[in-house]
Amino acid sequence: MQLIQQSPGITPYLAADEAIDHEHPRVREVAADLAHEADDAYTYARAAFTYVRDTVPHSADSGDPRVTWRASDVLATRNGICYAKSIALTALLRAHGIPAGLCYQRLAGDGANPVVHGLVALRLPGHDRWARVDPRGNKPGIDARFSLEEERLAWTVREHLGEVDYPAVYAAPPPEVLNALRNARDRTELWQTLPTHL
Repeated sequence: MQLIQQSPGITPYLAADEAIDHEHPRVREVAADLAHEADDAYTYARAAFTYVRDTVPHSADSGDPRVTWRASDVLATRNGICYAKSIALTALLRAHGIPAGLCYQRLAGDGANPVVHGLVALRLPGHDRWARVDPRGNKPGIDARFSLEEERLAWTVREHLGEVDYPAVYAAPPPEVLNALRNARDRTELWQTLPTHL
């Protein structure tokens, strides 16, 4: 699948905003720690992916009721659902000058309740295309990995169930995603207001 930028040019995919607040001291601190061990953009991107995937538990796995939506809050509380974790990884990549955006899948869920799942697209120097990665967090049955050549996402879309890989790469979280995160008082309420399509 060819990913399509929703914003022209690369500048929007390096910018900070209210959610992707990569100029925040907490984001900068984590980015600096990761950069200390990385000798190039690829090594840094892989380290940032692993950090978000492995040290920020998905709140559905951990049972944490808090809802985070700013990258700085995700990193400070080490908590978030897939949307929030994707925002955090996007911020860490942008903090290191790596263009990154948000992309999504529509998954069947339990069959009656489809869900939109959040991913990250990044573009490393020397690469002429976007690559998707999934920082959701691994658990039995899920083994997402950092790979720029062959996607290793948490889930592969099953078209026969109506699942969809959305090709858009967003520079900022879509309103449906951001509003759900910002307006939910806790994860239980968030589960009732998550978007089912984009």
